[in-house]
Amino acid sequence: MQTANWQSEQIDRAGHEAEPTCGRADSRPSSGDGQTGKKRFERGRKSEREILDSSRAPCADFSVEKKMKYVLVTGGVVSGLGKGVTASSIGVLLKACGLRVTLIKIDPYLNTDAGTMSPFEHGEVFVLDDGGEVDLDLGNYERFVDIILTCDNNITTGKIYQSVIDKERRGDYLGKTVQVVPHITDAIQEWIERVAMVPVDGKEGPADVCVIELGGTIGDIESMPFVEALGQFSYRVGPGNFCLVHVSLVPVLNVVGEQKTKPTQHSVRGLRGLGLTPNILACRSVKPLEGNVKEKLSQFCHVPVSNIVTLHDVSNIWHIPLLLKKQKAHEALIEVLQLKGFAKEPQLDEWTRRANICDTLQDPVRIVMVGKYTGLSDSYLSVLKALLHASVACHKKLIVDWVASTDLEETMEKEEPELHKKAWHLLKAADGILVPGGFGDRGVQGKILAAKYARENKVPYLGLCLGMQIAVIEFARSVLKLPHANSTEFVPDAKTPCIIFMPEGSKTHMGGTMRLGSRRTHFVTTNCKAARLYGNANFIDERHRHRYEVNPDMVPEFEKAGLTFVGKDETGKRMEIIELPDHPYFIGVQFHPEFKSRPGNPSALFLGLIAASCGQLGSLLRTVCSENTTPRCHLTDGPMTPGPYRHGNLKEHSNGLANGNYHADDNGQHE
Repeated sequence: MQTANWQSEQIDRAGHEAEPTCGRADSRPSSGDGQTGKKRFERGRKSEREILDSSRAPCADFSVEKKMKYVLVTGGVVSGLGKGVTASSIGVLLKACGLRVTLIKIDPYLNTDAGTMSPFEHGEVFVLDDGGEVDLDLGNYERFVDIILTCDNNITTGKIYQSVIDKERRGDYLGKTVQVVPHITDAIQEWIERVAMVPVDGKEGPADVCVIELGGTIGDIESMPFVEALGQFSYRVGPGNFCLVHVSLVPVLNVVGEQKTKPTQHSVRGLRGLGLTPNILACRSVKPLEGNVKEKLSQFCHVPVSNIVTLHDVSNIWHIPLLLKKQKAHEALIEVLQLKGFAKEPQLDEWTRRANICDTLQDPVRIVMVGKYTGLSDSYLSVLKALLHASVACHKKLIVDWVASTDLEETMEKEEPELHKKAWHLLKAADGILVPGGFGDRGVQGKILAAKYARENKVPYLGLCLGMQIAVIEFARSVLKLPHANSTEFVPDAKTPCIIFMPEGSKTHMGGTMRLGSRRTHFVTTNCKAARLYGNANFIDERHRHRYEVNPDMVPEFEKAGLTFVGKDETGKRMEIIELPDHPYFIGVQFHPEFKSRPGNPSALFLGLIAASCGQLGSLLRTVCSENTTPRCHLTDGPMTPGPYRHGNLKEHSNGLANGNYHADDNGQHE
């Protein structure tokens, strides 16, 4: 698809090509003398003449500077409307139209990143390849659009203010009074422009469209600098390059029984008062908007009826891009961004099949999630989605039973006997057990008991990060008969420290000091379930987030007793994957494979857990080994077919719901 025609060159009035200012210490014009300006003008005139001459020449190599298109997604009335899903779905829709897409999330909080925030307060911390600890919405973006983002794709107030203060300390502002306007607002705009040009889809060159989600709700005090900056930004980039999608609520009062438009009217009025005018309204509601409601919104919000779409409740979140397509939201976006003739009709056949298959699954697979943040499902959002991806690929209806790890402990049997009984009932009824990551000693004993039950009763088990360390501690206590085996995270002076603090870590600073991001794991042997699930790869690259590791001095003792360490880092001293060879499926990993799981490409280890939990692991491994690939989901009405795994290196042969349930087809706000 040729896009050069709409990516017009940017030539300023002096005649020279406009230089990008993003990322520079000072974007202000030079304070040099008139001679400098004259030289620049002459260079500019020469540049313009060369361009004009080359345009007349036959077969001229006329390169044009790309002009980025921007889609801003804002929210009104209340928080939690699903702006992240809306932004992700817009990305899916534009990508299906043949356009390259990148996404940016703006979080108005003062934290530099999400790394030190409580999962109870903010949901999970999503980890990127580059080690960025970011908002969970970036996980939505990566899963939906199948891209690899960077930490700079998450803008926070803390990052912006820190960058401006650093410039001020260096003297970059040359003694000027540093203010919110223009310095903070300029920094925001420069950051957006810089990050938008970074490719995230593995191809060369920048994307065609950058989708920006502004966190929070319009009117929040903390987001005001961003609203002002984005108002200036929309004016700077000009008509045809900026589209504002406002997500708002159209509630139904039970007493009246009709859809009320007044909250959205006031939200749009507030938005316009801040210098931003919506081009498209995305209205959250229980049911589709009635015709007269759309007309009323159009009249009072000054938005065409054709540009008002309903985001009503659906059976599963994969229907949202299809909902937008059905209401021709892509046509509204293409018209506002002046992309007619360059974007094709969206092709979402596989996406449609996946959404429909998820709706029709009947045969259940029951997984128990034993964690300490079970009061908020968003705390384990990526784990839930990785389970969902794998269960859909295996054509099983996912049911997740939440078990608070503290409820499994002996002390709870005396304090809350009913909770204790219910927790153990759920654990014993599970087809598979998963222990996710976490920090701190609360609930650790319950997790150890869960790992012990899985090991002794041959129940499929997957331990992630802390879940792997828990399995090592349990094995040391039960098999090696070391009752004082523990982690120095929980007992700093443990007599038998089988989990120790990593030497390169920091004990004084919490933010950004862990072993973070994509790290390489080398398989010691391919004669193990983990390596076979990864397609007999020599190595894999997965994302990490931890401060503690298995004590390498104890590894020979563990392996002698039957616990194998089948994956290690490049030095061979840091343990990455454990496995019990005589167990149907008992695997622990130091990394977080859930962060790279995709709807069309489930995580290998999650796929293994689901397959083992429903009796399909043998056939899955035979399929993988015969094709020498990790299963990648190409959806049909039958079993999945394998495809190449992209995160590993294949061998070359010749050369808030404690003790509750989660159902995969429940409606939610996140993918």
